[in-house]
Amino acid sequence: MSSYSKHNIILVRYPFSDLSNVKVRPTIIVSSPHQSKDIFLVPLTSRLDKLLQGEFVLNDWQSEGLNVSTAVKRGIYTIQENLIIKTIGNLSLLDAQQLDNSLRNWLEI
Repeated sequence: MSSYSKHNIILVRYPFSDLSNVKVRPTIIVSSPHQSKDIFLVPLTSRLDKLLQGEFVLNDWQSEGLNVSTAVKRGIYTIQENLIIKTIGNLSLLDAQQLDNSLRNWLEI
């Protein structure tokens, strides 16, 4: 069972789409604990211009462990647990509710 929880903000080794290199990036776990070593994530960005529908700036980014104003980006990615470097924080209740609403809208569930 994973030692990470839904709505944890974590640092991961994030591969470039062409797999040529990796970059350390913050992301949010959106999956519940499971026996699988695969974890579902949504990306975060400090680029706040041109956000798409459902993307949003975190209200409590400082208390959540982030260094700069940060937005949730549309996207769901799967990584193996061994790519996680560390947990840096947890979403506030307000940000977690907004993320869950965005996921429902993006996925139409």
